[in-house]
This record gives sequence, C-alpha cells and structure tokens, in this order.
Amino acid sequence: MRGHGAWYFRLEVPRGRDGKRRQLRRGGFPSRHAAWQAREFLLHPTGLNRNSDVVTVGQWLRLWLDNHQCLATSTLRSYSLHIRRYLHPGLGRLPLHTLNTDQIQAVFTAIIRRHAAWGTPLSPATLRRIQATLRAALNAAVRRGFLTTNPARFLELPPGSRPHPVVWTPARIAHWEATGIRPAVAVWTAEHTATFLTWLRDQHHPLHPLFHLMALLGLRRGETLGLRWYDLDLRTGTLTVTQQVRQHGRHLDIGATKSRASNRILTLDHGTLTLLRQLRAAWSAAHPDQTEPIGYVFPGDDGGPLRPDTISALFRKLNDASGLPPVRLHDLRHGAASLSLAAGNDLRTVQALLGHASITLTADTYTSILPNLAHHAAEATAQLITNARRTTPTRRNLPRRACPSAPARHRKPPHAA
Repeated sequence: MRGHGAWYFRLEVPRGRDGKRRQLRRGGFPSRHAAWQAREFLLHPTGLNRNSDVVTVGQWLRLWLDNHQCLATSTLRSYSLHIRRYLHPGLGRLPLHTLNTDQIQAVFTAIIRRHAAWGTPLSPATLRRIQATLRAALNAAVRRGFLTTNPARFLELPPGSRPHPVVWTPARIAHWEATGIRPAVAVWTAEHTATFLTWLRDQHHPLHPLFHLMALLGLRRGETLGLRWYDLDLRTGTLTVTQQVRQHGRHLDIGATKSRASNRILTLDHGTLTLLRQLRAAWSAAHPDQTEPIGYVFPGDDGGPLRPDTISALFRKLNDASGLPPVRLHDLRHGAASLSLAAGNDLRTVQALLGHASITLTADTYTSILPNLAHHAAEATAQLITNARRTTPTRRNLPRRACPSAPARHRKPPHAA
C-alpha cells in the first residue's frame, strides 16, 4: 500500500504467548518492488537473493525478534530494549550482507562515548549483553546463509569482571562508617545473619519466615515469592522450586525459573521446618473452613504473590532499622553460599543449593568466604609444614657417611743430584 511516497506491507504472524492475533507492518520502502522483496524475505527467507540490498540489519533484527516469542518475558524485553535503543539506530540502515566488524565496532564506540558525555556511562556488563543480543541475531543470519561469519564476535569492549562477595569484617565496617563507602557486593557473617533473623523474630514481623528462607537456603527473590503451599512437604521436610515471580514495571510475570538447574528440591533443617509449620498453623487458624492451605506461601493483599520491588524496599528499611551494615536483598543469597561453605559443604553441594547450572560459576563467584574458614584453611596449611619439620631429620641427626678417600696424587720422583 502507498503512504506519503513510501511503500508498506502487512503480514499475519504466529500468535504470541498470550494467544492473541498479531500483525506485522513494515514500511519506508522506496518502491513497490522493494516492499515486495522485503515481504518475500519475511515469508520465504530461503528463496531471497542473499546479496540483496533490500534486507537491512534493522529488518533482520525485527524479523529475528518476531520469531522469538517463546522466550521468557524478561529476555524478550531485554532483546527488544537493546535493539530499539542501541542497535537499530546505528546499524539499522546498513545492508545485512555487507555488515562487517569495523562497522559494528564504530557503533559500539559511539555508544560508549555518547553515554560517557551524558554522564551515564554503560558498564562493561551492559555492553557485553548488548553484544550478546547482536551475536544471537547474526548467528541466525549465518544459519540462514545471509552471512558467512558473525562479525559481532570480534569486538573490542572495555574489560569487566564479576564482583566477588566480600564479608563485612570489623575493619570494613569501620571504613564504611567513616567514609560511607561500601563494597559492591558484601555479605553478613554468621553472627550478623543470626542477629538480623533474631531481631525479626523478636519484632514478630510477618515476613520473618520469608527472609529466613532466603538467608539459609539461598533462594532467589522471585523463587521465594513464587512458592506455593504444595511446593512444601512438611512431612518429609523438603521444598521444591519450580517457578519464580518477575516484575516489569507494574506488571508481574509468573513463569519458569531462571534455568533448568534452578528447578531443585531442597532439604529443610529442623529450625526452618519448625518455622514453616508455625506459619502453616497460623494459616489454618485464619482459614478454619479449609483443611489444606492453598495459594502462595507469602501472598499479597489480593491473594497473588507479593511484588518483588516491594520486598526489596522493605528489606532496605529493615536492614537500616536493625543497625547492621548494609547489604542488598540478593546478598542474602551470597551469604547463604558462604555459610554453607563455612559449614564444611563442598562446592557441589553449594551449586545444588543455589541452582547454578555450572560449578564454574559457583567457584568463580564464591572465592571469598567467611574469615573464620579462611583462617582455618591457613592454619591447616601451616600445620602441615610444622608437622613436616618435626618428622624431618636435622643435619646433626643425619647418619655420618664415610667420606671416600681421595685418590693419591702421583708425585714426581726427586731430581737426581
């Protein structure tokens, strides 16, 4: 169809995750033939000339995104944001088949400089995620034959490293109190965690069990809020994680866990089991007409799950009121891993507790552990040397070995007078 000197087309595309009918409308083509070629590209991408200038990077990114409606909502939103805000403005008009690394590098360099000039620099992790979105889209283009290699693989981006958790030692607390500067990721000691949970219990706070589960079992925020009563087996003392709650603005999304490994069954200790039984008894007292608890373990006023942002804001207030050094709500998960390591559990056990897909992630993240465990490891290493010294014979006690006699030197006979 014609419109303001440009050509457009409209297509029916597969229904989304919500089952609603969707249409795809694309425009801005200089001629009817160009619009027809782009339409054919969307309908039959294998039959289009791979070197056609009609297929731009922007059109391919939109097509690739439209064909990924089965992704998690958060992933889809992330891809859409990266394409709309960063990739399409710089690369959208370029022909797909001529795209090269130099062009992509120039766009990323411009993004870095622009945000630095605005006073909102992008972190290395954010830049890597934008690159990952582009790489995924161009990998699909390689599989379709529009590119021979992925030019987004070889970018030079600022180096970045994952912040490792550090423990709130007395020295770090004193430095924070004097300067207000705190570590990027800090965890409480066992004493700090016990103090916080005891303080919540003494305050009779209704969400004491929620924070208890996060601090001891290392549950993610969304996993904790997504717990339903039938996920708890108080007879066998187990808890099953099968879903999580995500928040996008005012919208709540209840769906699958972060990864396949996040679906896990955790064994409850005696104290946690007692706390949950008390919570169930309180539920039964409030609902005398029902024999079995239903719904969410930690429901909101409307019966649905609590909002994640609300819980994070509440934790910050409770943290301040408790007088303990500041940590983020997610740092309770890091603290649970450190406590498990301090209790003598190996990395495989901690990996299963946290639901990590790879033990490498567990090992890389939790290289710093509680001070008392580090001191114990240092003392154990030093004790090996001490024991070795006691059993190693000294030089004085070494048995004497007979020295081999030196060979007699041949003496010349005295000269005759």
